[in-house]
Amino acid sequence: MKEALEFLKSCGTFYLATEEDGQPHVRPFGAVCEFEGKLYFVTNNKKNVYNQMMKNGKVEICGMSKGKWIRVEGTVKEDLRREARVAMMDDNTAALSSMYTVDDNLMTVLYFENGAATIYSFTEDPKTVTL
Repeated sequence: MKEALEFLKSCGTFYLATEEDGQPHVRPFGAVCEFEGKLYFVTNNKKNVYNQMMKNGKVEICGMSKGKWIRVEGTVKEDLRREARVAMMDDNTAALSSMYTVDDNLMTVLYFENGAATIYSFTEDPKTVTL
């Protein structure tokens, strides 16, 4: 999991795909963290992406860094605990502090309940890690 986390951080921007009524939706994200051994990301609970994940927790993330790319696929679940939001803010203060506060009732964090991350390259065999 740590290898997937570090790779996503190195991407800067990565893309999260959700689905609604058979239509895929992809948007940029940039904040991830590890909390209690799980891969977490953050969003605003008023956005369409949040509603889509609450309806269908199956998502994919894709990002690219230094000529390699990662695909993370799995099922995500919301974590309503303040401690999880604090961990996200602590790891991503520069990126998140202008958008959220831990107790603003907008910031929510989700984690991969199960899934896999595969790192690809044109010159090496793919490497898959379980989340």
